[in-house]
Parts: sequence; structure tokens; C-alpha cells
Amino acid sequence: MDPTAPPTPPDAALPLQVVPRASAPVPAAKRHRWRWIAAAGVLVAAALVGLGLTRTGPEQAAPRMPDGNVAATGPSGVVLGLGKLLPRGRILTIAAPFGAGDARIAELLMREGDTVAAGVVLAVLDSAPTLRAALAVAETTLAAREAALAQTILMVTAGRDDARGALARAEATVRATKRDVDRGSALVARGDLPDQVMDQRRLAFEQASQDVARARAALARYDAPDILAQADVVLAQSNIVAARAARDQARAELDKALIKAPSRGTVLTLYARPGERPGAQGLMTFGDLADMVAEIEVYENEAGAIRAGSAVTLVAEALPRQLAGTVGRVGVEVLRQTLTDASPAANTDTRVVRVSVDLDPPSAAIAARFANLQITARFARGGP
Repeated sequence: MDPTAPPTPPDAALPLQVVPRASAPVPAAKRHRWRWIAAAGVLVAAALVGLGLTRTGPEQAAPRMPDGNVAATGPSGVVLGLGKLLPRGRILTIAAPFGAGDARIAELLMREGDTVAAGVVLAVLDSAPTLRAALAVAETTLAAREAALAQTILMVTAGRDDARGALARAEATVRATKRDVDRGSALVARGDLPDQVMDQRRLAFEQASQDVARARAALARYDAPDILAQADVVLAQSNIVAARAARDQARAELDKALIKAPSRGTVLTLYARPGERPGAQGLMTFGDLADMVAEIEVYENEAGAIRAGSAVTLVAEALPRQLAGTVGRVGVEVLRQTLTDASPAANTDTRVVRVSVDLDPPSAAIAARFANLQITARFARGGP
């Protein structure tokens, strides 16, 4: 096309008129206005598309978490709660005694399911032989100190008797020499006794008086209102007290190597074996299965409808039949929930009151085979 040729007139038959840029310039302000209009149209279209995408499926309401424990609301006249079957004294964790250190289990004397009395040794640690030897030494020392006390009492008794005899002899000598001095004084006055003999008599009297003083001092060491209050005997008794303390300490150390049953009960689960050191979970779990109860958590808003003595029905899929009992005690403190329903919609932060349920004898016998089993309880609202 010749750029010098005149422009071709628009053809009315065409749907869109094309005008050469050189022949129809568009003002700058008009171009900017159209750009803003095009951008706004794009934004509106995008918003409409997004709105359409959000409405492609049927509208559904979001699931709403139920208030409280999902097991807290039951039929009219019934209060529901979750709980566990437990021994009345709870399930205990038997751990190594304090101060056992890194001792390991040398001998395990019980198996799972064994029932024992209070104080029975359940396991022995490998530190027991050394501690038994230390106890034997302490007991031998105590026996030696007790023998020394008996020997001391005999020696003190003999010494006291000897001192008393020596004092009596010294006093008799004093009396005899005193008479010699008195007779000699009369003879000297008449000139019948030489002064040299009189001096010898006076010297004998003075020596006898000194012997009396020494005998009394010796007797004072042994003589006492009670033989057990004598100084040597008191020292021997103190040695025995120290030996007994050492013996008791050795026994206490030996007890650290013996794991004993704290009460009557049954070994439930063992967590350590011979050669192993009990870990954080202890050696075993332990409980008295002869006295079973149920501990139920009831939603705080429903706890006021439960009374002591009201009937309770306990159910769980693992039980062969429903268990029955009565409310023994309703807690007075609101606590945080520890048990939750299996439903994914269960509230795990519920405030609850704990209720203790006493089982009837047939139910208690069944519960003894399901310690720590989670159950659902149905309480009669308002009590008996």
C-alpha cells in the first residue's frame, strides 16, 4: 500500500470499522479511561466466577461441638457419665525404693495375677548380697558391744567390792595406829617410851589415814546408787546404742534392695524382668481386686442431680453383662475431665465431678477381671 495514497472511506457493510492509526489518533486521556474501565471489568468477572465456584455444591452447616461431655446428657430422668473400674485403693505403681540407685532386678518372686499379703517381698535387687553382709557385720558388732556391757558390769561390781574391802582395812589400820599414838603419848609423858618410837607410831597413823583417803577415792569410781549409772557401764551402754543404730541403718539399706507389697493385693502387670533396671513406669502395677469400685466423671451441670445411695448401672462392650451398684460418694471438687467418649465430637476440656460407685458382690466379682476398664454409668436422677 502506498502511504501517500488518500485514505479509503469506511465501508458501512463491515461490522467493525477499521481506521488506520495514522488517520485517526486517539487522545491520551481517552486511552487511560478505557484502560481503567477494562481493568474494572476483569475484577468484576473474577468475583462473579469465584462466587459461582463457592455455590457449586449444596450448602452444609459446619459441625457444632456439643456442650460438655457427650456422655453427660441422657434420657429424661437419667444422668450419664464416663468412668473406670478400679480397686478402692487405686491401681498402684510399684517402683524401686528410694536410694536404690542403678540396682537391677536379681530375682522376681511374683508373677502376674499372684495375690499377696502386705509386706511380702515381690522382687530382690542385685545390691542385696552386699547389703546383707553389711547387716551381718552390724549385728556382730552389736553382739560384741552387748557382751562388753556384761563384762563391764562384772568388772565394776568386783572393783566396787575390792574398794569397799580396801577402805574397811584402811579404816581399821587408822583406828589401830590411833590407839598406839594415844598410848604412846601417855608413856612419853611418864618417860617410859622413847621419842623415836613415838615418832614411828605417828608416822604409821598418818600413812593409815592416807590409805583411807585412797580407798575412798577408789570406791567412789565404782560405788553408785545404781550399777547402771556407773561411768564405765554408761559408756558401755552408749556403745550399744551406737551399735544398734548402725544395725538399724544396715537393715534400712537392705530394705532398699527388697521390693515389698505395700498392702494386700494382686500383681497386675510386670514392666521389668530379672537383669533389668526398673524404669520410669516402675516394676509393676498392683491393686486389691477383692475390693472393686467404679469411679465416674459426671458433667458439672448434672452432678447436682446425683445423690448418695442412688442406683447405678454400668455398661461396657467388654463386660459379659451390666453391672449394678449404688453411689457411695459424690465429690465436692470440680476437676478437669480425664476420660472422653470415643466420638470425635467429644469435648476434651470438660469440667466434671467424680462420683464413687460401690458395686454389689456379683458385679464386684466381674469387675475384678476388668481393672481399669472404661465404662458408661447411668444414674437415676434425684437419688433413691
